Amino acid sequence: MNKIIKLSAFLILSVFTANAQIKEFKVNEEWVQKIRNAAPEKTEVQTSKIHNVLVFDLITGYKHWDTPHIDEVLTVLGDKSGAFKVEVTSDIFKFEAKNLSNYDAVVLNNNCSVGPRRNMFLDQLDKDESLSEGGKSKIGARLEANLIKYVKKGNGLMVVHGAITMLNNSMPFSDVVGGSFDYHPAQQDVTLEMADSGHPLVKAFEGKTFVHRDEPYLFKNAYTKKNFRPLLYIDTDKLSTKKKIDEKYKYVSWIKSHGKGRVFYSSPSHNAQTFEDPRMLKFFLDGMQYVLGDLKCDDSPGGFK
Repeated sequence: MNKIIKLSAFLILSVFTANAQIKEFKVNEEWVQKIRNAAPEKTEVQTSKIHNVLVFDLITGYKHWDTPHIDEVLTVLGDKSGAFKVEVTSDIFKFEAKNLSNYDAVVLNNNCSVGPRRNMFLDQLDKDESLSEGGKSKIGARLEANLIKYVKKGNGLMVVHGAITMLNNSMPFSDVVGGSFDYHPAQQDVTLEMADSGHPLVKAFEGKTFVHRDEPYLFKNAYTKKNFRPLLYIDTDKLSTKKKIDEKYKYVSWIKSHGKGRVFYSSPSHNAQTFEDPRMLKFFLDGMQYVLGDLKCDDSPGGFK
């Protein structure tokens, strides 16, 4: 009986501890300072140019609580490294071609769209009652085409966590990003493994696994083509899930070229606490240097388990 009581107490304590690790909180200066202290002092590759980066953080669907935190993370990484400066916006018309030309890279930050349509541009355009359905479709298609052309011409695109759902039913967008969101099991401790420990973009992890609390995203559409260079993966045998997963290894971060441009996708992380770790901050900074074209590395498809 005493063993049962002790086991029950242990399980309750374990659940409490896990929940404490993912407690939501608002951005404050104390937390931003913590990120400043943990962020790398310099970039992996020196650059003489200060790049301009547009961070888009509009959400019309599910609101990830760490979206403003990631805005701050990117701002701090740019300021501390001196490699880039960030402009944060929720204005979809920043995707007009003339405006995009002002930036060297675009970051899509958790831009979850409304299901089942899954089209961020149309979600926002629905708010303009002066537009006809045809007018909305025309504008939405133009803005999507602008973004895709922007990358193809040689610019950078970083896609963070839920932003993969921004235009989730669009195959052209899926082809650019490398996949579309399918579903995720419940939040749990997720172990990130490196697809190639020698790849420059996983140098931050020093050859070791990275364990954190997250939603283990799974993907569909263009993901099946595996037209990317994987960075991080999860062993699905280690996941707690009610639904059988079709592959043992699922990739949750990758890079790829699109035309002359570069794309970096990171599913991690759903929780701001992940970014308190210097390794994740360096991973994001290195990823940013890749999409900006400063950090040259192998982004050809291949390197799968």
